[in-house]
Amino acid sequence: VLSSSLPRLVREFVAQNNTSQIKHVIQILSQEFALSQHPHSRKGGLIGLAACSIALGKDSGLYLKELIEPVLTCFNDADSRLRYYACEALYNIVKVARGSVLPHFNVLFDGLSKLAADPDPNVKSGSELLDRLLKDIVTESNQFDLVGFIPLLRERIYSNNQYARQFIISWILVLESVPDINLLDYLPEILDGLFQILGDNSKEIRKMCEVALGEFLKEIKKNPSSVKFAEMANILVIHCQAADDLIQLTAMCWMREFIQLAGRVMLPYSSGILTAVLPCLSYDDRKKNIKEVANVCNQSLMKLVIPEDDEMDEAKQSMTLLAEPTSEESLSKPEAASSDPPHCGRSELDITALNQPLSFPCSSERIQVTLNLDGIVQVLDCHLHDTSIGMMTRIAVLKWLYHLYIKTPRKMFRHTDSLFPILLRTLSDESDEVILKDLEVLAEIASSPAGQTEGHGPSDGSDVRPGPVELHVPARAGQLSSSGTKGLECSPSTPTMNSYFYKFMINLLKRFSSERKLLETRGAFIIRQLCLLLNAENIFHSMADILLREEDLKFASTMVHTLNTILLTSSELFQLRNQLKDLKTPESRNLFCCLYRSWCHNPVTTVSLCFLTQNYKHAYDLIQKFGDLEVTVDFLTEVDKLVQLIECPIFTYLRLQLLDVKNNPYLIKALYGLLMLLPQSSAFQLLSHRLQCVPNPELMQTADSTKPSASFKRTTASNIDYTELLQHFEKVQNKHLEARHQRAGRAEQLDRRVVL
Repeated sequence: VLSSSLPRLVREFVAQNNTSQIKHVIQILSQEFALSQHPHSRKGGLIGLAACSIALGKDSGLYLKELIEPVLTCFNDADSRLRYYACEALYNIVKVARGSVLPHFNVLFDGLSKLAADPDPNVKSGSELLDRLLKDIVTESNQFDLVGFIPLLRERIYSNNQYARQFIISWILVLESVPDINLLDYLPEILDGLFQILGDNSKEIRKMCEVALGEFLKEIKKNPSSVKFAEMANILVIHCQAADDLIQLTAMCWMREFIQLAGRVMLPYSSGILTAVLPCLSYDDRKKNIKEVANVCNQSLMKLVIPEDDEMDEAKQSMTLLAEPTSEESLSKPEAASSDPPHCGRSELDITALNQPLSFPCSSERIQVTLNLDGIVQVLDCHLHDTSIGMMTRIAVLKWLYHLYIKTPRKMFRHTDSLFPILLRTLSDESDEVILKDLEVLAEIASSPAGQTEGHGPSDGSDVRPGPVELHVPARAGQLSSSGTKGLECSPSTPTMNSYFYKFMINLLKRFSSERKLLETRGAFIIRQLCLLLNAENIFHSMADILLREEDLKFASTMVHTLNTILLTSSELFQLRNQLKDLKTPESRNLFCCLYRSWCHNPVTTVSLCFLTQNYKHAYDLIQKFGDLEVTVDFLTEVDKLVQLIECPIFTYLRLQLLDVKNNPYLIKALYGLLMLLPQSSAFQLLSHRLQCVPNPELMQTADSTKPSASFKRTTASNIDYTELLQHFEKVQNKHLEARHQRAGRAEQLDRRVVL
């Protein structure tokens, strides 16, 4: 009856323009049939509504609300056959109405998204037919209400059902392909959901989502000026830390493009980006692709920090951005969020910031952004404190700190007091590469002109700086004015000196004292590298002065021995050795006296310093004092090493001076003195053979032999009070003797307690 008489009846009403009767028929079909409690009545009602729509033809658009609503209600029917008939009925209604159904698109989409996950294959098949028809209509029309659809899409995109996800992605791909629909404007609304779908267990869905994201990224590259980069930055930060490799790699690739396309717009999000990127730099070959992209992100972000960031006044920046209140607001949100202490784990999504639009400037404009240095430094500090992070991450963190000290030294020195302890602890790292980068940062802190600024000095009030030490910090090209250079060439006790240099030397020696293993394994390596990065004379001068006041005499002796070995053997100290060899200038004589006073902690090193500086008479005088010292195995071992050093290329000049017997009598006496100290050993034989080669002075007579040698002239005109130096040596050695006796007494008391 419905299939034959109903269409005829409806057509008659259409011809008569009797809308009230048409609505009455539809109401009866809906209320008494489609929404009936009896299954057969519901089936009949669905067929009748479809037939009514066909009979209405182009006029069906006037009654779509009444036609669609009862059919959509049947989508939730418990009977799968009725759900199928409902699908079939809606297909016929939509097919007749075509573009007229677009105002009802949201309810149709909502119903279809539920049928996409229907367990019955027939229902699912029917919904797919209806889905394709609806997609064709949307593609053909230019009146699709995207603004009204986005909230529903944003809600449905978080579905966990695979079929619902597949349905969502298919629609996003369709909408993305329609030229008149600009889905890119609303990408921030759905980007997070897309990345979550990318982690689906189904390979097919992952592939579809990957394609959709790839299409969006292509569009972003084509039209960067219309992209709301800032609104999506935090979303990418979160997914760059995902456990799923595909999600992490895709998000990292997006982040790379965002940094390169948006430039300094991304700077306010630097702390979050670094939190996500830095750990990836230590990935192994299993995640090689992620590591490589993360490295590009890191390098690109680092390039965005410029010297102007150190000069920008924050108040001025705020005034600059007032012209664009929307942009300023969106940029200030992450700044405020980053002021909290960072966590090395997953960053939180800043929904407030994401809701703020950002206008992207033309390429000819210069984006004005205030660098959130506090947030960046906190993240870097957090990663340095994390002992579980990999070597490459630690190196990257140190590279960042070095870069920031170079580009923004004035602002960075506000953080130096908090960073200094962890930078010192990093010197104990297992990796030489990490230590090298750490030393570069510390050297930059110690030598930067920004460190002279009043109020940026070290907070350790216990560090007493003596006046006599004169330190020369080399000026960096283009960084110092003439007045600045003058300030650096003065005592560290003066306010104009970079106070962190002396603080660094003090704390480095403290670290060596507390970690003897570090001194033994890396001490020479660290000091040699510092001599390359800083001024070697400054380092030795300041360390010698600090050691002069060292209360731990055993450590002082060990440290002096280490410094002396470096001084005599390292290629990095070639210039300093030449300076000490001649003692021609007041500066070199001042340096010798400073070193000598500390070198007195170790008798043998003191003699070697005298040999280096060609003070042979004083060396002989010192060796005469050795008879009053306690000769131990360690002492004889050091004499043995000194004999070995005399045979090295460094002391070639000394061995050649043995030919001038007449003018170097104290050199020969000093060497014989060492020989007498040694037991019958290989070192004794070596030195004995060397002294046997000393020629007879009568055979070495020449016409000008009566003239005093240059070395003799230098020694007598050096204006050094050697008597006072010898007295200082005796005083220091008496302290060492007393300290040894005290240690021996304590050990004896401990043994007695153990026996008792």
